[in-house]
Amino acid sequence: MPTTQPFILNKTNSIANQFLAELRDANIQQDKSRFRQNQERLGGILAYEISKTLDYVEREVQTPLGIAPVNMPVDAPVIGTIMRAGLPFHQGFINFFDRSPSAFVTAFRKVKKSGSFTIQLNHISSPDLTGKTLILCDTMLATGQSIVIVCKELMALYDIKQLHIACIIASTEGIAHVRANLPKAKIWTCAVDDEMTSKAYIVPGLGDAGDLAFGEKA
Repeated sequence: MPTTQPFILNKTNSIANQFLAELRDANIQQDKSRFRQNQERLGGILAYEISKTLDYVEREVQTPLGIAPVNMPVDAPVIGTIMRAGLPFHQGFINFFDRSPSAFVTAFRKVKKSGSFTIQLNHISSPDLTGKTLILCDTMLATGQSIVIVCKELMALYDIKQLHIACIIASTEGIAHVRANLPKAKIWTCAVDDEMTSKAYIVPGLGDAGDLAFGEKA
């Protein structure tokens, strides 16, 4: 089955380039508040782009002077994220989709002595996703393993209508992994980087998004 091409925000110049540049900048990103704010801004921009693909129905709005026809979303998508790094990005989405419920997942890399790792999925807190559109947002799409594991777990629990995966920076390898394992999912990213380190960190990337937003883990 053919898969749709990812949407890449920075293929078209916009103010989003500034927010992305500040996230990457090794000096500016030390300001945790600004780092979180720029994630939130980019989340809002991608939310707007994704909103163009949703189903709409014409409704009427009563103004003080008459009736205005307007096309409104049929249903609010569910906005999901993987904690903790994705929280500011998620906030940007719910700023726009302010009637949407949220889903939260805890998943992390369990690193072995050899340096390899497995994805540990600990907890899912989600509304009923049956017949719903799910937008799963996470700051970085590196190997794509955690996204695939989370999505497959949710798809096993619920009959999801549409699946959108949103990130700020994706690796080419991560995109390929998601497309191979979740062919019906639409990928939305602000930028794509081609390389990863031996520890599966995206290069040039931006570093550890969770630590930069909330402080280093003990």
